[in-house]
Amino acid sequence: MDQMHLCLYCMMEMNLNLYQSLTSICAKILDGASNGSDNKKPRVEEAPPSRVLHIRKLPSEASETEVIALGLPFGKVTNILTLKGKNQAFLEMGTEEAAITMVNYYSTVNPHIRNVPVFIQYSNHKELKTDALNQRTQAVLQAVSAVQSGGSPSSDVQEVLAAASSPVLRIIIDNMFYPVTLDVLQQIFSKFGTVMKIITFTKNNQFQALLQFSDPANANQAKLALDGQNIYNSCCTLRIDFSKLVNLNVKYNNDKSRDYTRPELPAGDGQPSIDPAVAAAFSKDSNSLLGALNPLSAAAAAAAAAGRVALAGQAGSSGVLLVSNLNEEVSNPLTNTKRVYGDVQRVKILYNKKDSALIQMSDANQAQLAMSHLNGQKMYGKIIRVTLSKHQTVALPRDGLDDQGLTKDYANSPLHRFKKPGSKNFQNIFPPSATLHLSNIPQDVTEDDLRLLFSNSGGTVKAFKFFQDRKMALIQMSTVEEAIQALIDLHNYNMGGNQHLRVSFSKSTI
Repeated sequence: MDQMHLCLYCMMEMNLNLYQSLTSICAKILDGASNGSDNKKPRVEEAPPSRVLHIRKLPSEASETEVIALGLPFGKVTNILTLKGKNQAFLEMGTEEAAITMVNYYSTVNPHIRNVPVFIQYSNHKELKTDALNQRTQAVLQAVSAVQSGGSPSSDVQEVLAAASSPVLRIIIDNMFYPVTLDVLQQIFSKFGTVMKIITFTKNNQFQALLQFSDPANANQAKLALDGQNIYNSCCTLRIDFSKLVNLNVKYNNDKSRDYTRPELPAGDGQPSIDPAVAAAFSKDSNSLLGALNPLSAAAAAAAAAGRVALAGQAGSSGVLLVSNLNEEVSNPLTNTKRVYGDVQRVKILYNKKDSALIQMSDANQAQLAMSHLNGQKMYGKIIRVTLSKHQTVALPRDGLDDQGLTKDYANSPLHRFKKPGSKNFQNIFPPSATLHLSNIPQDVTEDDLRLLFSNSGGTVKAFKFFQDRKMALIQMSTVEEAIQALIDLHNYNMGGNQHLRVSFSKSTI
């Protein structure tokens, strides 16, 4: 065979080998397709149930504790093996049933670590060998096991418990335009499981709650479904995180706390316990508590939960408040504080009881809001009481009748903040606090001017901060009472040139 024929023969052999290789590859692909496999899916997805789970697409910075946290709500975690270079991990559960529950749950709810979705499937491994684990991992697993067996959490396991789906949720209510009660929270969250305990409180000038489920998985589901949702239209936004606590200690059943497993607990501190009829009233409207609940009926129910009015249609849900235990030596200290929570229409000091007054707001929602934030606050040295009045309106004096200036009509006041539906003012309503928000400040007014102005109201200025444009500022008084008095005295204060200072309570601190 000459050289040319030899070259042609070699080329034919090479082409034949290439053709056979390509044919073999295609055959394998086609064979896989005929068996129903998907080259995008890993082979281990077809593995039968196992207590060892394969977790993929982990963020590179994910820690072992965060991986362990995925499994804690479903049972005991007995082992873990992380493959940092491959962004994968293997998690061993105590029982196959726990692993099956975990896989089934995360097949409908996408698990996340550090806001990155991860994927969980059964592993071909039936167990993990422990000799590859470092001492820290073993210590963490032992600490977790001790807590799951009923022990107290040690410092070694705090990180895990913080990352895990604890049965206790921490809830913050933003833009709280309408009152939110224990029964409102119980009704919303009970859709995801059994609510055992709730404690409400105010921290950093924000209404907050701790809510305990009977099962951590229910808490996780509630957090995923409700975080960022509004209780009422465009307000009362839920901000939800897991608490580091694993159990709540509730001493009293009243309008601030409740243990639903122990109805025999006392009310404590003279607080009225919550009327069980209120819960029944809420259950009738359970389908509308998120987003579309009628705020008027919600506000009436919220007041009823505090033992103030009855839930008979719209009975007691007028926009008129009865304010009592006022300081009689101070002339009309009411209007500005109520303007923070709504538009005041009329004010009437009672003729035979000068320490009491009727205040008519624009609607029942504003009356409820003012009542929830101002009842029990200290004003000019006296703790005021605010309740809903049986009156539907505050009557003006008849023509020609001198009522000694006890009735004031503000219906046409230019100072109403809440006339416009959807106004941003609705989003800046907060409970009384020592820090005040100032706006509409003239450009030539200095920090010293404002400090002097607020000091002259009878309080002590603790801190001050201008916003960047100097049209707004925060000013902190030494007490909440001083801040209330400053707001009463200085809201709508004429700063010159017919420019009036706006004062409201702030959720921020300096």
